[in-house]
Amino acid sequence: MTELHQLTALAQRDAIARGELSSRELTSHYLRRIDELNPGLGSFIAVTGESAMREAAAADERLASSPRGKVLPVLQGMPLAHKDLVDVEGVPTTFGTAAFPPSVATRDSPLVSILRGAGAISLGKTQVPEFGLSCHSENDVAPAARNPLDPALSPGGSSGGSAAAVAAGMIPFAPGSDGGGSVRIPASATGLIGLKPNRGRIPSLSGQADLGQFVVAGPLARTTADAALLLDAMVAAPNFRATSAVPPSSSFLDAALQAEGTFRIGASTLSPFASAFDIALDPEVRAAYERGIEALISAGHDVVEASITYDSRYHQAFQTVWTAALATAPIPPGNERLLTRLAATMRERALSRSAADLVAAIDILRQFEQETITQYSAHDLILTPALGQTPRPIGWYASEDGDTDYIRQCQYSPFTSMVNVCGLPALALPTLTTDAGLSMGIQLIGRPSGEAQLLSVAAQLESATGSVA
Repeated sequence: MTELHQLTALAQRDAIARGELSSRELTSHYLRRIDELNPGLGSFIAVTGESAMREAAAADERLASSPRGKVLPVLQGMPLAHKDLVDVEGVPTTFGTAAFPPSVATRDSPLVSILRGAGAISLGKTQVPEFGLSCHSENDVAPAARNPLDPALSPGGSSGGSAAAVAAGMIPFAPGSDGGGSVRIPASATGLIGLKPNRGRIPSLSGQADLGQFVVAGPLARTTADAALLLDAMVAAPNFRATSAVPPSSSFLDAALQAEGTFRIGASTLSPFASAFDIALDPEVRAAYERGIEALISAGHDVVEASITYDSRYHQAFQTVWTAALATAPIPPGNERLLTRLAATMRERALSRSAADLVAAIDILRQFEQETITQYSAHDLILTPALGQTPRPIGWYASEDGDTDYIRQCQYSPFTSMVNVCGLPALALPTLTTDAGLSMGIQLIGRPSGEAQLLSVAAQLESATGSVA
């Protein structure tokens, strides 16, 4: 018999809408899964079961009293969870740091509010690295998030707790945030679909509020259609920014379900970090990349080698802008000793830089954006490996000094941050299961505002194989 968590999120949502499943039944099912699995996986740092059940009961009552034919909220009665980098009313926010005490949020952050308004029910807060800096999900305030495919390994980060929860069936899908790969990295490490939307696509966490214009909210899900469903909910909110992505001609869910189009795809294994570090791809990475090329060709796409070059100044400019906000982090006097080595190293460096250094770095990245998008435009999509290595052991990044931690992150994930710098949409999807049972995959980078094309292609590969991997 199929258990509830084995159904797609779309099937769960539709069953609620038809009255075949109550939100209370679904929420209770997932809370039991969390009780059973979270002690071994560390996905959740806070579980809000009582409030979730109250919200589920209210959702069921609203549905029962709704006039027949009334359009329901897109996520009516659906459970999910939020990263511990965003505020959920009544729940502590730690930002993954021991350097200042957690504060109980007095209101929802904009993204949480949007999803609550779309009918979603929050089951709690998920594990993140300190300040969301790293491509793992380990910190000094709670147990590390672990990979459901092998709990000795990291699920990636910074949305690693959320990804592990989805992959283990503790929630049907989850919103993440992606400032350098933080949705796509854990998606690839755990065998999920992870979508980083175009800059300006999501009204909250739009990629326009932070200094580098890096951070965008995006969905983590087990199927392309589930990712599209959550993306539709994240987009359906008031947009008060001066620039935004081009509206799609139909919903993103329609794009995923229709799965139409064939495209010219430029393939590349070049990383902008290659001029600074040794970027050596694991055999499993190359196998997944080649499997992806084969699958795309079989689906009718034209896959060709892309001729691309990257500015050798990228590494230093990215690190400068990526860590600049640490200089103004409100850390109480005397508490800097409680920072992790990575955060302490990067904060000291950020405080020592001049305004001219920061302006120069931003200028380099804006030039990088223009030059890279121009090169990518010779193709409809760009294909890269999703990661550079197989998932790393718990503790691997932080076992050395802060600079070694940073270098290891660049080598593990050499293909993701450049997409944030350029503001382009990108999607990570699995293409290979290794002999050890790990998932490896590819990244597809779209044209500006090209999320629908990415979802269409991912859905095509799912349809061809019965699953993505």
